[in-house]
Amino acid sequence: MKTLMFPGQGSQSVGMGADLYKNFELVKKIFKQADEKLNFHLSRIILDGPENELKLTKNTQPAIMTLSYSIYKLIVEEFGVDIKNIKYFCGHSLGEYSALVSIGTLTFEDALYLLHERGKSMQEAVPEGHGAMLAVLGLKLEDIEKLIKEIKVKGICEIANDNSDSQVILSGEKKAIDAISAILKKNKKKSIFLPVSAPFHCSLMKSAAEKMKDKILKTNFKKPNREIISNVTARPVVDTEIIKKLLIDQISSKVRWRESLLYMVENGIDEFIEIGPGKVLSGLAKRISGNINVKSINTIEDIKSLK
Repeated sequence: MKTLMFPGQGSQSVGMGADLYKNFELVKKIFKQADEKLNFHLSRIILDGPENELKLTKNTQPAIMTLSYSIYKLIVEEFGVDIKNIKYFCGHSLGEYSALVSIGTLTFEDALYLLHERGKSMQEAVPEGHGAMLAVLGLKLEDIEKLIKEIKVKGICEIANDNSDSQVILSGEKKAIDAISAILKKNKKKSIFLPVSAPFHCSLMKSAAEKMKDKILKTNFKKPNREIISNVTARPVVDTEIIKKLLIDQISSKVRWRESLLYMVENGIDEFIEIGPGKVLSGLAKRISGNINVKSINTIEDIKSLK
């Protein structure tokens, strides 16, 4: 059985999807829809940059979803790939919206609007320079949780993404993140500050979640035709009202990606297919189990390999 997974922020790059845009009218049509819905040239930012505009969270989130959805539509409509044996759909943070659009729960236009607003709300939640995010490599979750308790007096420091046994992302106030970075360096443990504009998926995002609450609740969600794995619970969800609540919670909650992948493997998934820019999720999936196949689909040749 297979899972389709959709990437989140950090997978973007200027020019992503350019070859697909050049060769397929379907992709041009979807990019044009995005421009018209958002009332600015998102397609130009995706294809030509500049990079500093693409990196703005309000642009990054709808941009990644637009390309991910374009690739999914190509797979199904242009190349006729059979998706009947896809058991689960999932996405990392904003990628969950890409998954919801692909299974018909959200319209593409509604997802564009929500992600643009989500990006703005998350960007505005914390003053610039007040927050930070740190990737911790080679330490297990429980060891990092112990470290967080040690530096609690320094300020807010929380686990934002539990990505794999060897990669955990921390988010919070810069002074607290700096403190834990210093401890890790002293103990010769590897960590990398992420080039992000705000501390995502932690309690500092509560105001963003509040701003998005009414927008999400007022949006029409159709009953999913497939099971989607929630970032918040790492379990399948099909009830639309629960999906809405979890999308609100997701903004300030930990992304339980490692647990999500483990759940799917334990429930019969032996192939993970990443749909969208980059190969971040493919790399994480490969670390979960040696008994699974992993593919990353973002070029014409990649799509042909699915046939």
